[in-house]
Amino acid sequence: MPAHPFSISVRDIVRKPGQMREHSLDAPFGDEVGEGLAKVAVDAPIELDVRLESVHEGILATGTAAVAAQATCSRCLVEFALDVDVDFLELFAYDGQSESDYLVVDDIVDLLPVVRDAVVLALPFQPVDRPDCAGLDPVTGERLEPGTAYVPPETTDPRWAALQGFSADVTDDQSSGEGAQAPKKE
Repeated sequence: MPAHPFSISVRDIVRKPGQMREHSLDAPFGDEVGEGLAKVAVDAPIELDVRLESVHEGILATGTAAVAAQATCSRCLVEFALDVDVDFLELFAYDGQSESDYLVVDDIVDLLPVVRDAVVLALPFQPVDRPDCAGLDPVTGERLEPGTAYVPPETTDPRWAALQGFSADVTDDQSSGEGAQAPKKE
């Protein structure tokens, strides 16, 4: 009997090349998956659709998995649900038939490590809640509205402060048509 829902019996297609069947299930991983800013909760259901095909070397598992992860925006720190959809393809080899990392054991294929690894690799390292997230204002900590950017306050270097009140009244003599012309070189 399979140990968990991701362990699927393939007794009916083992060593029958060309035989195939499809399997669907909704089940949680049972452990928290992921690290950092994006994780799949212990009880989050994974929607799994898999095609199991018998080939000469073993059982070829081709499928898709979908799950909603919990993420924190790396720019503005808002928590949001992140839909993760992955495709996978893995050969579960018969003993000694292939160099595969996964084996058919007691006519069962264990999809848990395959699906878990695919989901973990699909989780973003720096998730964002929306593509135009502007992040946080570094001074106030307030969330910036989309399309805005932080503009640092204009400060004057104290070394130049004495010149702040000084304004030069400069006019361009050539633009008014008046003024001296440069002497000609001969």
